[in-house]
Amino acid sequence: MEHIIATSSRFFSAARGKKPGAILAAALLLASCASKPPVSLVTPLPGTKPNVTTPSQHHEPMRGVWLATVSRLDWPPVSSVNGSSAAVRIGQQQQALKDKLDKLKSLGINTVFFQVKPDATALWPSKILPWSDMLTGTIGEDPGYDPLQFMLDEAHKRGMKVHAWFNPYRVSTNITPGTVAALNRTLSLQPASVYVLHRDWIKTSGDRFVLDPGIPEVRDWITSIVAEVVSNYAIDGVQFDDYFYTESPGSTLNDSQTYRTYGQGYASKADWRRHNTEQLIEQVARTIKQLKPGVEFGVSPAGVWRNISHDPAGSETRGAAAYDESYADTRLWVQKGLLDYIAPQIYWPFSRSAARYDVLANWWANVVKPTHTRLYIGIALYKVGEPSKNEPDWTVSGGVPELKKQLDLNDAVPQINGTILFRENYLNQPQTQQAVNYIKERWGE
Repeated sequence: MEHIIATSSRFFSAARGKKPGAILAAALLLASCASKPPVSLVTPLPGTKPNVTTPSQHHEPMRGVWLATVSRLDWPPVSSVNGSSAAVRIGQQQQALKDKLDKLKSLGINTVFFQVKPDATALWPSKILPWSDMLTGTIGEDPGYDPLQFMLDEAHKRGMKVHAWFNPYRVSTNITPGTVAALNRTLSLQPASVYVLHRDWIKTSGDRFVLDPGIPEVRDWITSIVAEVVSNYAIDGVQFDDYFYTESPGSTLNDSQTYRTYGQGYASKADWRRHNTEQLIEQVARTIKQLKPGVEFGVSPAGVWRNISHDPAGSETRGAAAYDESYADTRLWVQKGLLDYIAPQIYWPFSRSAARYDVLANWWANVVKPTHTRLYIGIALYKVGEPSKNEPDWTVSGGVPELKKQLDLNDAVPQINGTILFRENYLNQPQTQQAVNYIKERWGE
């Protein structure tokens, strides 16, 4: 029993030329016993372009924060999982989220990037993914409420927007025997984990289980997950983070067989991989726009696209590059209009010569300049107040002067439409309090 969104060409043929509701119905047809993996959700309509939103002249500046649920980094509280009862756990988790939103509101934060898919589990009642163990300690266990809906209700009540943040390819954060056993135990669940339903899609890379991005059915499956959320929730946006192809030198993704199967016509495996990533972005973009054109789609990639030493169009940097290491041609996605916004992670100070903040921010501003893609800059709140031999500026006067310079630049460059802080729980740490007070003075109500 494969509880996945399955769509066939038969249904999409019937939907073509009909009202959006017919397309939505086709896209969300659920098959409880699908013998085949789902085919593409993308059904291009005549003249349809993925990026159909035009930036408003009255867009308020983005003042965002990422709220991570993977490993319970920001939420839910670790202590809540060991609560004496389900009611106590639910109460602790909901109160913690309300308290966080109250604080974010007081700081002038207007958008929360809420991690709804930290791995191959969900923080909403999905027909495709089992419940996240981040909520209860057990994969597939119903937490007794809908965290995504709760977040939307509470954030919107406070006048804040919510973007659903997805990690597209990660299945688990480790490959320990305990994790394998927990994934295998989902076989009797509805839905079970993709780890047991589609073992042939799973690879080990970077010491974690990941989906193989080169398999077309994998991209269709990820797209169906996004479609489920976009269709059923009043989210303001969708965001993918920078985990596309994830490898470490000692743990590379073994996709040689996939390349032999699907890589014909590509000069190199690297080009083929970049094409696979672009296919996912284009597919998801088009699907979102067909379901709900007003929902924004963005990506938060590594700050460096390519270094100028490798490409004359690259930045004056010497950092790990998304193009070469994650196989994500993020600049091309902007040029093609696949994204409503891009939020590069520029996590270095002005003094870091290998990847200067101002060099990268201005480089990205020039990339988006001739396009309709908005640019938000992700900045490294997590480094503020932390001693660093290579980046001492983060501890000077509590990191406030460096933070001020970065925010001043973001405000001064017309193409930069705002800032996103990484990540929420660092607003609550002792070492960041001078910077938090500064943010409140600058952004707060």
